Amino acid sequence: MPKASPWWAPHVHADRRPFLLARGRIAAALRQWFSARDFTEVETAALQVSPGNEAHLHAFATTLVGPDARRSPLFLRTSPEFAAKKLLAAGEQRIFEFARVFRNRERGALHHPEFTLLEWYRAREPYDVLMQDCAALLRAAAQAAGGRQLTFRGRIADPLVEPERLTVAHAFERFAGFDLLATLGDGEGDRDLLAAAAQAAGIRITTDDNWSDIFSRVLVERIEPQLGLGRATILDEYPTVEAALARPHGNSPHLAERFELYVCGVEIANGFGELTDAAEQRRRFEREMAEKARVYGEIYPIDDDFLAALACMPPASGIALGFDRLVMLATDAERIEQVLWTPVVEP
Repeated sequence: MPKASPWWAPHVHADRRPFLLARGRIAAALRQWFSARDFTEVETAALQVSPGNEAHLHAFATTLVGPDARRSPLFLRTSPEFAAKKLLAAGEQRIFEFARVFRNRERGALHHPEFTLLEWYRAREPYDVLMQDCAALLRAAAQAAGGRQLTFRGRIADPLVEPERLTVAHAFERFAGFDLLATLGDGEGDRDLLAAAAQAAGIRITTDDNWSDIFSRVLVERIEPQLGLGRATILDEYPTVEAALARPHGNSPHLAERFELYVCGVEIANGFGELTDAAEQRRRFEREMAEKARVYGEIYPIDDDFLAALACMPPASGIALGFDRLVMLATDAERIEQVLWTPVVEP
């Protein structure tokens, strides 16, 4: 099979250019939206002491060499979240960033090792406000792209229709046919109960799968493909064990103020009512790193400076939206490389 032409070949670039121009219009429209609401655009550092402490996130590692030749390990961020929350602790009230972020082991139609997250934070505002933000940004993106609908591989969502709001528990009951909350036990999750329910629903389980593995498999196989069809879906009230950075939800101590936004079966945003209990956050990070060590044989350091700032941070809500994915949906692109000016080339 002949090798595909590189992205910089003039005929390839000519095909991609309409998507890239639309990307610029969408970015401009979203910046205008945030500016009109008194948000400050920030630029946080890509090099961090910790790239994040979620078990299944994989970072790019590097080394800082000082003038005295002392070497210190650093990482390219997987999200600007830690730095953004430090700015909230410093006194910023409403901030947003178009952040270039880096994740290893991720490549496909919707994944790229270097991509852009649009993150924004609201100090002293409830996380429900982020849901309203998402609906408005979907409309703004579609309008900037010159279309009236969001699409991905034949699936359509109308950005002018208010998103459906669905709890995780209701989604499991509707699309997988079982009671997820009954498997939570003491809040950490009863692995055997969930395994039995998933197997009864026809989901293949292995002996090495823990509660979170099974939860994710049901979500990916049975639930995500049903979300965001016709209109966007807000999937809300995640189990706390699946929300390491979110505060507990008022409806249950076993649930968290976490939601994800789905459009055309594609997850494009992940929002939280932010956890500000530094001791609890450390406990969750340590649990995540123990799982990372079990599965991958490695861990990332915990950013103690972040935890110190967290103790000073006001109540807040925050969200990360996959900007490249939003552009894809607004332009009917099929692969993420179509909306990236200079995709990463594998050697």
